[in-house]
Parts: sequence; structure tokens; C-alpha cells
Amino acid sequence: MFVSNNACLVPTSFWLTGIPGLETLHIWFSIPFSSMYLVAVVGNVTILAVVKMEHSLHQPMYFFLCMLAVIDLVLSTSTMPKLLSIFWFGAHSIDRDACLAQMFLIHCFATIESGIFLVMAFDRYVAICDPLRHTLVLTHAVVGRLGLAAFLRGVLYIGPLPLMIRLRLPLYRTQIIAHSYCEHMAVVTLACGDTTVNNLYGMGIGFLVLILDSLAITASYVMIFRAVIGLATPEARLKTLGTCGSHICAILVFYIPIAVSSLTHRFGHHVPPHIHILLANFYLLIPPILNPVVYAVRTKQIRKRLLHILKAEAQQN
Repeated sequence: MFVSNNACLVPTSFWLTGIPGLETLHIWFSIPFSSMYLVAVVGNVTILAVVKMEHSLHQPMYFFLCMLAVIDLVLSTSTMPKLLSIFWFGAHSIDRDACLAQMFLIHCFATIESGIFLVMAFDRYVAICDPLRHTLVLTHAVVGRLGLAAFLRGVLYIGPLPLMIRLRLPLYRTQIIAHSYCEHMAVVTLACGDTTVNNLYGMGIGFLVLILDSLAITASYVMIFRAVIGLATPEARLKTLGTCGSHICAILVFYIPIAVSSLTHRFGHHVPPHIHILLANFYLLIPPILNPVVYAVRTKQIRKRLLHILKAEAQQN
């Protein structure tokens, strides 16, 4: 499996530990994780089906919501099946190329999701600050181009990460990754060579995605709130802000777990390793679970369509 070179190895595969220090509890962890994964899949597939069937939802906001649903399905599916195979079957080994592919999918689609939240903030800005031109500005073609731009940005930002590991870091001190999936820093820290470039690039991408995107989203909402304050009546202000509620909740659900996980990883040196790993898994599971719930509860059209479907099935039975 390995070729030795002065205590360093050239692995053909890696060994994922799962949740280090809690291996005896893996079978019990599989129950909540498999349940959460099932809820995430059912919830996001339901959102896609409802928007497809309901023509009144064929609007920019709901097209972006469908993009979020697809992204969340990819994010959860890129990690959960492997994690559950570790819990259930002890399938810890993962091929090196499969590990790099998993790394790319996780970081790429998390970056794409951040981009979609950014364009959704732009959609809300146009809808509230320039409502008469909303349908002219955000046509179906423009929505598709914005989604494509978010996708290409994710590929361009994250594509170099696995390539730099593949080309610059062939030697490793061990094949054991103390993680439940192939996270970038978890792999890089095992390398024997100089990892400065990899570390700096990873930190730079994190800054570009998390900091700049969140600042741009904040700026959009500052302008939205300024426009809302200028409305004549409190009822109009509440109604207008209500259209942003789902988006704000989804943003918080996405960015808060990532921020907590990142800060814990960078500065929580005294935090037990299993806490790091659990937080890292939760930030990939919480948005896919809560996004459909947030939009189903807070969006009147989706809620009405879901109730209509449920009533129709109840009558048939």
C-alpha cells in the first residue's frame, strides 16, 4: 500500500477514523446521523418537487431555492454515505483519488452555496428597492447565468486545492486521517513536505468566501433596511421584511455552523478532537436539514402547496 522514503510514505489510500476517541459509540452515532441524512434528502427532494409542480413558484427566489436544495443534496451525500459505512461496516479505507474527489465536492459546493446566498441577497435587494424592474432584471436567463457564475466560482476557487495536494504533497507521515471525511486541513497536516502554499491558499479562499460574501450580503441588507424604513406604514414595513425572513434564517443556518467549526478548528486547541469532528459534520448536515424546513414554514406558497398535496393524498387513501 505504501512506498517508504525516509519515514515518509506514498499512500494509495487513506484511513478515516470516523469520530476519534468515540469509536465504541459509532453504532449509536449512526442512528441520529442516518436519521438526519434521511430528513435532509426527503426535505430537499420535496422542495424540488413542489417548485416543479407549482407554476406560481417559477420565480427567481424559488429557482435559487432549488439550486440550494441541489447543493445541499450534494454536500450531504458527499459525506454521509461514507460516514455511515464507517459506523455500520467499519469501512475506514478510502482511495487517495476518492479522498481528493470528496474534498473537492465538499469545499466546492460549500463555496457555491455561499455564492447562491449572495445572489439571493441581490434578488431581495432588487425586489424591494426596485420592484418595478425586478422581473426585467432577474429574468430566467439571468437567474441561470447567476447560478452558473456561482458554480464556476466554486470550481475555480476550490479546483486548485486537491490539485496542489496531488502535485506538491506526495509524501505523508501516516495514512490515518483523524476525521470522518477528507477535509483539506486534515489531509494537509499529514504531509511531509512544505505545506505553506497549501495553507495560505486555503486560508485565502476561506477569507474570500466567508468574509467577503458575508460582507456583501450584509451590505445588501443594509440597503434593504434603509428602503424599508422609508415605507409609509408599519404594516408595509413588516410585510416587506417578511419576504426576507426565510433568506435571513437560511443565511444564519449556513454561516453560523461554519464560523463556529472554523473558529474551533483554528483556535480551540484545548477542545477534544471528537468535538471538532462532530461540529464539522453538523455544519454539513444542519443547512440541508433546516433550509427546507425554514422555507416550508415561512413561505406561504410552498406551505399551501405542501398542504394541498397532503390533503389530496389523504382523500385518496
